[in-house]
Amino acid sequence: MRLLVTGGAGFIGATFIKYWLAKYPQDEVINLDKLTYAGHSSSLKDVSKNKNYKFIKGDICDPKIVDKAMEGVDSVVHFAAESHVDRSIVGPKVFLRTNIIGTQVLLDAALKHKVSRFHHISTDEVFGALPLGSKEKFNEKTTYDPRSPYSASKAAADHLVRSYFHTYGLPITITNCSNNYGPFQDPEKFIARMVTNLIDGEAAPIYGDGKYLRDWLYVEDHASAIEAVLKKGKVGETYLVGGITNDISNLEVVEKLLKIFGKGRDSIKFVKDRPGHDRKYAVDWSKIKEELGWKPKYDFDTWLAKTVDWYRENEWWWRPLKRKAEALYARTGQH
Repeated sequence: MRLLVTGGAGFIGATFIKYWLAKYPQDEVINLDKLTYAGHSSSLKDVSKNKNYKFIKGDICDPKIVDKAMEGVDSVVHFAAESHVDRSIVGPKVFLRTNIIGTQVLLDAALKHKVSRFHHISTDEVFGALPLGSKEKFNEKTTYDPRSPYSASKAAADHLVRSYFHTYGLPITITNCSNNYGPFQDPEKFIARMVTNLIDGEAAPIYGDGKYLRDWLYVEDHASAIEAVLKKGKVGETYLVGGITNDISNLEVVEKLLKIFGKGRDSIKFVKDRPGHDRKYAVDWSKIKEELGWKPKYDFDTWLAKTVDWYRENEWWWRPLKRKAEALYARTGQH
């Protein structure tokens, strides 16, 4: 099989490529990535010399580049997106261009080249927020209610992908995932930022009161979920993907990290909250379990500690990115 992976130099995309080539070494993987702030070719050094791996530097909004990359492709796995909520608040325009127009360009090319599957990666943030104290979880029938420019652009992309299935018969599937964590995550992101700050002896900055609840998904579990959908998922369907956590707050995550580092609560720094910060996300992944036999296998506490170990051992990877990450938070007043 020949796979086109968009955004394959990003955190989740790179993990998926490495996962796929390890499990299906006979398959060919083409990685189309613009290498913006979120894309790092260093994340793929382990496969860079693999004869079945090909990298194309390009913008998914460029029809000529996309058309060329799509030649002979069997399936598309579409990760490429502007994905950081804080950046979308500072500058939403690029989110609309990449996440909506870029998706449309890919869909048109997929139709032209008659791909057998177009799989679109999305987020649970399109569903808005759940009230604290509720036992409700997002599922595949939850009404969309995006609250940030980022989640609004992803919601639009989701609807666009579905429209190409209903209007043109393009064989699509969609997954909406919860928050990911693990090795090779940019230090702009919450857990990676907390870990790298603590390694540097800096405080762990927490938005607002820290009582924001999230469902955490280890990134390799996410890769295996996408595999399950590509191999067994029903065309036209959406599947929600979540991890092995229940109602864990940002403050509790940081407390777990402090325990790993042997530090006290004096290493916590409460900072200005994010505008429109969603209180709670929780994912019901029973559909993908019951229909496709997938479930997460990496528990949070064990793999959070292993993630810390990875950052301790791989400063060469994240340290060049750290200054840019903190510059973003200085602009938003959250540092």
